[in-house]
Amino acid sequence: MKGYRLQLIRHGITQGNLDGKYIGVTDLPLCSKGVEELYDKIEKFDYPSVQKVYTSPLKRCKQTADILHPNRFTAELPQLSEMNFGIFEGKKADELINDPDYKKFIKGGLDNPPPKGESARDVVNRSFEALNIIISDMMYDGLTNCAVITHGGIIMNMLSCFGVPKMQPNEYACDFGEGFEILISASMWQRSSAFEILGRFPYKRESE
Repeated sequence: MKGYRLQLIRHGITQGNLDGKYIGVTDLPLCSKGVEELYDKIEKFDYPSVQKVYTSPLKRCKQTADILHPNRFTAELPQLSEMNFGIFEGKKADELINDPDYKKFIKGGLDNPPPKGESARDVVNRSFEALNIIISDMMYDGLTNCAVITHGGIIMNMLSCFGVPKMQPNEYACDFGEGFEILISASMWQRSSAFEILGRFPYKRESE
């Protein structure tokens, strides 16, 4: 049975991340620390070559793709963008802690979006759409090994909703420049909208 491997990788760090701000759709570039960390990880970890890279259209993801997979063809998918946090964008949690709208938002739920933002259900739906587009594209072009450069929230969403074996959502949290590798079979995806989680990614480079 033919399998399609995907590396789901979180972008490098931005100043907004360092500051602890909600930066869902805020289009920040990588900061100098984020760039340095990615190059350090290239030295310590093995990022195997891929045939194509699918990326969120936000700067931090496109820059990460250029560093981890330079000179590789990339395709931008708006469905891979991070969640839109609405009026909470650019703010820290401690700034919002007494805001009634924020208190309601952090209770969670699929249909509990921040004001002027996006619900978790919306994110689930477009994550599924992104996976469908990627899988169809790989099958059409005969690609078997590709990378997805996206956001931590999107990776957690994809894995918790569609990945097996099942784990608690917080177990899918990943550091910047890291993520998970998954294996997709056409029959399993078409039958169950599910894929196999192979493990955390990237892999530690073996000592020479």
